[in-house]
Amino acid sequence: MATIHKLHPDNPQPRAIAQIIAALRDGAIMLYPTDTVYAIGCDLMSKSGIESVRKLKQMSNDKPLTFLCSSLSNISEYAIVSNANYRTMKSLVPGPFTFILPATKLVPKLVLNPKRKTTGIRVPDHGVSQTLIEALGNPIISTSANQSKENLEDEDFMPQPKNGKKRNVCELPKIELFDHFYKLVDLIIDDGSDQTFEVSTIIDLTDDLHPEILRQGLGKFELP
Repeated sequence: MATIHKLHPDNPQPRAIAQIIAALRDGAIMLYPTDTVYAIGCDLMSKSGIESVRKLKQMSNDKPLTFLCSSLSNISEYAIVSNANYRTMKSLVPGPFTFILPATKLVPKLVLNPKRKTTGIRVPDHGVSQTLIEALGNPIISTSANQSKENLEDEDFMPQPKNGKKRNVCELPKIELFDHFYKLVDLIIDDGSDQTFEVSTIIDLTDDLHPEILRQGLGKFELP
């Protein structure tokens, strides 16, 4: 069962942050708020944590995982960022954008697309997320609190609303979301903020001269 941590959105309690970080370093996985939807996450450098996230999400090892960095300069440690891409990203971070970029050797293989050697990276505009990243000292896995297509068809896993219409897990009200994941994650982070239901905009920057929008989400971006 999960330990629930209620944090102040602007000044998270240091003692609680220290407890969360210790658990993440020990392989814990958490449900936590971002500037888009609630996410499932763990320490990027925890092999057992990543394996637990994949198991929970029923994701195969060839599906890449997005992670959160603290800044654009932090991104450059984990991805190859050309001058053109730097200029593109500079005006968009922090914010609701996921960038697909060639990964550096610092990114664990368990996170990568094995064929393309690319990774998805975000810099969240969110106080608690930023505090966790900075306190941990390295990025945090961030995959939306929903399930794979196969899982969404699993009646035992997907709660059914009263009207019978099936919903994505991350579209559940916060109290139902917490209840749903209470026995599935180790930590639940609640900063008391309003829940959002819009996902990030995904921009493929692997060809730095021809960026491509793979998914239009909360972030607004126009191709050059």
